[in-house]
Amino acid sequence: MFHALGRNCAGRPGRVVAVWLAVLLALAAAVLVHGRATSEAVTIPGSDSQAARDAAAAFPGPPSGNQPVVLYTAADGAPLTSDALKSAVLAAAADVAQVDHVVSVTTPYDSAGRAAMSRDGHTAYLSVGLDVTGRDITPEITDAVVAAAAPAEAAGIEVTPGGDLAAAADKGSTGHSELIGLAAAAVILFAGLRRVTAAGLPLAVGVVGLVISLALIGLAGHLMDMPSSGATIAAMIGLGVGIDYTLFCLTRFRDLLGAGVPVVEAAARTTATSGKAAAFAGCAVAAALAGLALGGLPLLYALALAPGIAVLVAVLAALTLLPALLALLGRRLAPRRPAADDAAGGPTGDPAGDPAGAPADTAAGARWHRIAAYVAGRPWRHLLAGLALIAVLAAPAAQLTFGQLDAGDKAPGTDSRIAYGRLADAFGPGVNGPLQVTASLPTPASGASDERLTTVTTTLGQTPGVAAVGAPQLAADARTARWQVTATTGPGDPDTAELVERLRASVLPAATADSGATAHVGGATAAQADLNDRLAQRMPVIIAAVVAVAAVLLLLAFRSPVVAAKAAVMNLLSVGAAYGVLTAVFQWGWGAGPIGLEGPVPIPGYVPLLMFAVLFGLSMDYEVFLLTAVRENWLRHGDNRRAVVSGLAGTGRIITSAALIMVSVFLSYLLSEDPVVKMFGIGLATAVALDATVVRGLLVPTSMVLLGTRNWWLPSRLDRLLPHMDIEGERHGEGGSYGAGPHPAAPAGAAAGTAAHTTAPEPNPAP
Repeated sequence: MFHALGRNCAGRPGRVVAVWLAVLLALAAAVLVHGRATSEAVTIPGSDSQAARDAAAAFPGPPSGNQPVVLYTAADGAPLTSDALKSAVLAAAADVAQVDHVVSVTTPYDSAGRAAMSRDGHTAYLSVGLDVTGRDITPEITDAVVAAAAPAEAAGIEVTPGGDLAAAADKGSTGHSELIGLAAAAVILFAGLRRVTAAGLPLAVGVVGLVISLALIGLAGHLMDMPSSGATIAAMIGLGVGIDYTLFCLTRFRDLLGAGVPVVEAAARTTATSGKAAAFAGCAVAAALAGLALGGLPLLYALALAPGIAVLVAVLAALTLLPALLALLGRRLAPRRPAADDAAGGPTGDPAGDPAGAPADTAAGARWHRIAAYVAGRPWRHLLAGLALIAVLAAPAAQLTFGQLDAGDKAPGTDSRIAYGRLADAFGPGVNGPLQVTASLPTPASGASDERLTTVTTTLGQTPGVAAVGAPQLAADARTARWQVTATTGPGDPDTAELVERLRASVLPAATADSGATAHVGGATAAQADLNDRLAQRMPVIIAAVVAVAAVLLLLAFRSPVVAAKAAVMNLLSVGAAYGVLTAVFQWGWGAGPIGLEGPVPIPGYVPLLMFAVLFGLSMDYEVFLLTAVRENWLRHGDNRRAVVSGLAGTGRIITSAALIMVSVFLSYLLSEDPVVKMFGIGLATAVALDATVVRGLLVPTSMVLLGTRNWWLPSRLDRLLPHMDIEGERHGEGGSYGAGPHPAAPAGAAAGTAAHTTAPEPNPAP
């Protein structure tokens, strides 16, 4: 199937490229018309915050909620309560009310907005309601609102949007990060491939996939709550795997050209071998991301969908667009020297064509063979050294805790950060994340002075950690009441989450015990606390599911329970090290300054969970390419140690190059102002770097050498049940995972069947 797909695409390259361009233009047009929507709203089915949100639906209000526009004058200037500035604010409010999508404006001079004026009169805010939800507020809407407040600015009042208005204005492009990542990838590719055309091809395919993925994700934001970080995470992952998958395929194609295979046939064979392996690896990433569905949270669905789209588009590009481009460019992609001497160290650096298992006679091949032989020759030393390094890096992960970010963690100078600071200084930090307490009454209340309501109001006001309690509001049926509660601490402060827990566990049950009312605590801060609690509960299940899926896929691929289990353990080690670095840099603040942070920041619960799924999927890339080479050599001659050395030597340089590209792409996103994006950049870069060096270079080969022929043990019953997946098309005679020629005949007892594996010669004793 893959061979036929590759041949069809390579045989009609113009049509295939035209289809991709048409899709690209159509999606770009759709984005121009509809825009890309994001939302930071959190929905947690079955949670107390969701119950409060559902109860609050009984109260009329604009779809956007009330968005603040902060007004500020310096302490040595006139206060906002002065007649001149009051007139300017009222004029600004009248103009804001005329802006498209604005349906209501409440000023601090209105009876309903008196709480919006600070005691000193120098800080206040307008409450602006819009006819669109928070995720549909665009930068253009924010600009129009701020522009309409010109009368206030003309009077010397500083006007700053807050809430979702600020979030829309602060939506920065990560284009500079993508450009830096592409530039770094270009340098690495040219250094390895030595031809501008060849180096440019992975970049072109990666960019096409990136643009299409971001357009699809942006449009999906109109149908679901898609966090702003979702598209950025998808961009870094999609760009990395898109370039890597193309590089693996291109290296195979160059080898086939060097071996004299015609262009179209070489493109078809590339698709049937490396393309098929890329599809397997991409599906493994998607399968790992699908494990997040077990969390039962819409946020996880969105965060899994975004990178999943990017990865699947990268796979589709590798299977269809790439063969067409290979056919169009043809010999211009060929190495300047014969394939056997390809300095890129790609497929021909693999010993697949040498029955003795020695690498090709090139400087690069010889160097990687010496490294592999040295590591395999001293397995215990290198195994323990690798484990010690992983242990040191993973140690801080023992203190990893889930927290929540707020606008105070945004970059200095952004509207969100300025508005947060102004409001916190004037009204206390809790005003930036008020709690919404709702109560459902068994019988209608007589009014705001109903004893059941005044009891709750008094109890809330006397609760430690509560700075202020608003007057109760009654719904039209008088059976649902709502209070706005302001904490003494900010939204991201752990004490605020502890206050939420106390209100639910003891304060509200005691206040409503005699009334029969049912109370709930909601608001964005409470929802984030519920999110972290839910993630902590579901995390073991999700991790177990992702590990099981990865192990099953590897078992199907390599028909070895030992290899599958060992690979799962190795992946856990690299993820643990990434968690440790994440904890040290962000939670402890080590090295926060150089990456653009002012100090420690809390780590949202979804970051480690999504990172786990992504890393487990990405690690399958290198696992597949390395173990495929090792297994082929094992089937060829039955010598486990020689197979490990040959596999490591043959794949070392291409895996290292691919990892360098992915690490460069991930680290380029440290330039983003979003702390969450920085977390993913650091975490993913750390894990990929360790995975390609310590894990694949030390732990995997040494453990395989020590296990000997037990690596390939397979019970006869399981042997009969497992299908033969043939990941890289060995049965088509196109060569091994990195060899251009056909497989040599496997020796007796090695290729005769898995049962014979257990009787193959034991590896030579390590010196």
